[in-house]
Amino acid sequence: MPVANSRITQGMMNTQLVRNLYTNLNSMDRSQNQMATGRKINKPSDDPVGISFAMRYRSDLTANDQYQQNVSSSISWLEYTDTMLDQANSVLQRVRELTVQGANGSNPQIAEDAVKAEIEQLKKQLVRIGNSEFNGKYVFNGQITDKAPYSELPGAKNYDDGTGNTDLGVTDPGLIQFEIGVGIKIPVNTTGNNIFGKPDDPDNAFKILDDIAGYLAAGDTASVSSSLGELDSRINKFLEVRSDIGAKLNRIELADERLKDIDLNLQTLQSKTEDADLAEVVTDLKVKENIYQASLSVGAKIIQPSLVDFLR
Repeated sequence: MPVANSRITQGMMNTQLVRNLYTNLNSMDRSQNQMATGRKINKPSDDPVGISFAMRYRSDLTANDQYQQNVSSSISWLEYTDTMLDQANSVLQRVRELTVQGANGSNPQIAEDAVKAEIEQLKKQLVRIGNSEFNGKYVFNGQITDKAPYSELPGAKNYDDGTGNTDLGVTDPGLIQFEIGVGIKIPVNTTGNNIFGKPDDPDNAFKILDDIAGYLAAGDTASVSSSLGELDSRINKFLEVRSDIGAKLNRIELADERLKDIDLNLQTLQSKTEDADLAEVVTDLKVKENIYQASLSVGAKIIQPSLVDFLR
């Protein structure tokens, strides 16, 4: 049975030639674009599977960057808090030295009054430390960071003096937490009542200083001496808080190292997914240019013949 022969027309050849030229030109353009951008994925159609991974890596990198910022903020907050506690501890240590001096029963009253005056100044300094601000936020008043936890007005007690005084120095117990990893939150603030004592605590720092000043004014050296126990109790609690801050700093610094490792790993994966191998792209581009030039040369010979050429 005879096989029907397909009739190839000049128009069909021209159409196919143009289609092939467009394909070669498009392929060369894609390589040129990769070389210009340094990326092998410039649009979703370049690699639908690769673009999904690339988007995931970018999302993970953005989240990881936010965690690193939170870690940096946490470290700054904790280091500032520790610095303030160090200053407060220095104040209490000085108060202890003065208390030991004041407990000496052989001191004249003028000497006791001098010690009392310095302790009063130290109390003002301690209150000011309690109202410390970091980046415009009061660090010792829980989540109420826009309000000073302690009053600096003359005569303010900042503790329960048993007389119905409303100025009790109660600080907000709320915690300020930073997320330093997926589902990992760590509180960075320490409340004033945890540091200086609750209003009704017998070893409230402000109460101790007022009591010592009162005993010195009255020349009651026995009571001055007995205040050392409560003073030491508060100093020990200062050390406990600083120890807790140090533990948090160690944990956050370890988290920071882990986040840096994750960041490097994600960047490597993203680079392998998105970045082009320039040496390979240059070679591929040269090959495609040669193919395109060859197709132009062959095409010129295909479309050149005409009816006049056959009649010669």
